Amino acid sequence: MVRTPLTPEERERGERLGLLLREARGERSMVEIAAAAGLSAETLRKIETGRAPTPAFFTVAALAGVLGLSMDELVVHCTLVGTP
Repeated sequence: MVRTPLTPEERERGERLGLLLREARGERSMVEIAAAAGLSAETLRKIETGRAPTPAFFTVAALAGVLGLSMDELVVHCTLVGTP
């Protein structure tokens, strides 16, 4: 299977998501948050650094729940201005 290259907008949205998650995590460790969300610390690291800019919905939902973020907050922070 060949994966379609990500658009610049998708990459930027992934970077925004990573930044929001890092900020929400604060001083808590990646290991603590990842374990609580049912993920590996490496998966969380990839999302936070933008190396995994399009994580699965349920991954994002699990992280949002652990970090106390609403899905509405994620949409607002990660949507590019002018994007439909």
